Amino acid sequence: MSAAGGPRVLVTGGAGFIGSHYVRELAGGAYPAWADAEITVLDKLTYAGNLRNLEPVEGRYTLVRGDVCDAALLADLVPGHDVVINFAAESHVDRSIDSGAEFARTNVLGVQALMQACLDAGTPRVVQVSTDEVYGSIGEGSWDESAPLAPNSPYSAAKAGGDMMARAYARTHGVPVSITRCGNNYGPYQYPEKVIPLFVTNLIDGRTVPLYGDGGNVRDWIHVADHCRGIQLVAEQGLPGEVYHIAGTAELTNLELTGRLLDAVGADWDRVERVEDRKGHDRRYSLSDAKLRALGYAPRVPFEEGLAETVRWYAENRAWWEPLKKRAEDAR
Repeated sequence: MSAAGGPRVLVTGGAGFIGSHYVRELAGGAYPAWADAEITVLDKLTYAGNLRNLEPVEGRYTLVRGDVCDAALLADLVPGHDVVINFAAESHVDRSIDSGAEFARTNVLGVQALMQACLDAGTPRVVQVSTDEVYGSIGEGSWDESAPLAPNSPYSAAKAGGDMMARAYARTHGVPVSITRCGNNYGPYQYPEKVIPLFVTNLIDGRTVPLYGDGGNVRDWIHVADHCRGIQLVAEQGLPGEVYHIAGTAELTNLELTGRLLDAVGADWDRVERVEDRKGHDRRYSLSDAKLRALGYAPRVPFEEGLAETVRWYAENRAWWEPLKKRAEDAR
């Protein structure tokens, strides 16, 4: 425990979209049991890692700039922490289709390096943050935690590999790691290559938005605040070696989501550009979260309310996203 009495928490990937939200919540006292936590953020600060995401809690965490694959760095950093939560990942499916090597490196070898460091340090609690995409696609019903893994993109295959590595360290070595799997996240500070911020910022700028295929692919949407609340519950109460689903509040086709985003910014369907479907595009994701709800979890952000707040945030924070989009476009 830290001098203040709270746990010492290492958050890997803590400058990314979901990781930074978790850090802001933790540092801001949103999780009462860990109100006095001492927070360390490890982040490589790649294109999607952004210290501006952590400006609201500046001075309330310690930053270590580094790579989750760096075993020597982890050997120095991990000891002394009571909890390690791994958000570090390459996460954009389209980028993984273009080139899968960095996804395999970070999402598999990075998990192995981190699990080894936690084993060597005797870390009391570890959480591996993952995705529903490891299951592939489901036509009807919802996956529970016993569903077989059948990933279809290099991204999801790499995440599945990392999950299996974490599970192996739990089973073989007794590393007290739990795995969380979640649907599509949305909210403020999300890098604008992802569908909701991409569509919103394009529409704000009077540009078109790309809709894959027939738009019938179904995704389970969850506000990042609800996702992080679920992660915290698993960190506090989850059993080592177990998987926990964190389900969303709205299953929508991409066509339905596009319609809601158009309505939110007052745009018409003539701003939608139909594009060729993504290779290996999973048709539908759906999670059952009964296991986590048995621990007391329930999402708090209705999709309509969360989406409206998210659209408003991007409209009011052009100074955050405009440089990111310009940098990405200049790099093409």
